[in-house]
Amino acid sequence: MEKLTIQEEEVMRHIWALGSCPVKAIVERYPDPKPPYTTIASVVNNLKRKHYLRATRLGNTYQYTPLIEESEYKRIFMTGFVNSYFKNSFKEMVSFFAKEQKISADELKDIIHMIEKGKEED
Repeated sequence: MEKLTIQEEEVMRHIWALGSCPVKAIVERYPDPKPPYTTIASVVNNLKRKHYLRATRLGNTYQYTPLIEESEYKRIFMTGFVNSYFKNSFKEMVSFFAKEQKISADELKDIIHMIEKGKEED
């Protein structure tokens, strides 16, 4: 799966929020000053080429639908991120953020509770 640019990720977040939409709906979600329609249309075409979107013709426009769930993209992205920067160790990543004081002890306890609760559901 080809990595997305920052601009492509931003457009995908809008599409994930909308579910399925034309380019015009994506542009409308941006704050003023809104990016040009042609810019967003170009990004959408790149996403289609990268197989992140499917286009369905509706009248004289296209409706774009994600081919990958947001959660799946996050899983793939985070796994690659952890592999690249933390020697494929989520423990190393959490340790890094704890040392940098970007995560509190209470947040770590919450994470441990979520992990333990997840194990109970298996």
